[in-house]
Amino acid sequence: MKVAIIGATGVVGRTMLKVLEARLGDRIHKIWVAASERSVGQPLPWASGEVVVERISTVWKYRPDVALFSAGSKVSNEWGPRFASAGTYVIDNSSRWRMEDNVPLIVPEVNGDVLGPAHRLIANPNCSTIQLVVPLSVLHRLFGLERVYVSTYQAVSGSGWKGLQQLHAERTGQSVVHPAYPVPIHGNCVPLCGELEGEYTTEEWKLIRESRKILGLPALQVIPHAIRVPIEIGHSETVTVETRHPVDIPRLTDALKSVPGIKVNDSLPTPRNTAGQDAIFVGRIRRHPFTPNGVMMWIVADNLRKGAATNAVQILELIYQKGWINASK
Repeated sequence: MKVAIIGATGVVGRTMLKVLEARLGDRIHKIWVAASERSVGQPLPWASGEVVVERISTVWKYRPDVALFSAGSKVSNEWGPRFASAGTYVIDNSSRWRMEDNVPLIVPEVNGDVLGPAHRLIANPNCSTIQLVVPLSVLHRLFGLERVYVSTYQAVSGSGWKGLQQLHAERTGQSVVHPAYPVPIHGNCVPLCGELEGEYTTEEWKLIRESRKILGLPALQVIPHAIRVPIEIGHSETVTVETRHPVDIPRLTDALKSVPGIKVNDSLPTPRNTAGQDAIFVGRIRRHPFTPNGVMMWIVADNLRKGAATNAVQILELIYQKGWINASK
């Protein structure tokens, strides 16, 4: 099959290349990469060689079978429909299409069954949402969801190169020319992820709106607080869930262990020891202190992999497995 990555020089785009090679390298007959004008001509590693960055308009003319977008909402808005109308399956990592009614928002372990062959434009959810909804889907299936309290502790790589550069500059005593955050991040926690949209930030609204859409629960109460922390890779979440029926902790733990992509870890999963891995790690599963209809847990995942690149590639794998792509070309 023929695959394109749009936004290939970004933090997520480079991770997409690595994940693609590891999971589907032997099935990809041709790969193209595109980025902004200033990156055209830049070589990027692929397999045992390199692939050279081209213009988006050039890659569009190649008519790839699948295009993974990670170039921001503006680029996705302009080019996503153009690729899709040319017959390409577009898997978009930006927030542009996530809440459109006719665009599926997919986490394969949760709602891959809603994806159909006519869906040429497909949205990849926000990183914090992805790692939250997989365990929540298990809880809902067993006990029914009523209310979810979630606080996220999000790595600076969630802000791309800009967040990483600010943290590195502050750590090394350099001046920060274009900060990603309104206050220093090194040695600090910033209780403001994204831009304010009313009293809540864009990251907090994503947790509410995207979780409802993915789980098919439009009235689900999600109470979020998103916090930026001074680490490079790995989002963590403290989650308290209130359920319709009493929670059986051993039954829940066994069910979580049976889900591909979840690792139940009793040895305190942290961003440090989960970075570079594709799984969602769940630890500190414990009873709600005041009601049998509830549970508390700690969820950690690599935001660049399962939170972005890996989930996008898993959607590609789903399309491939369903036979919607002529894999011989």
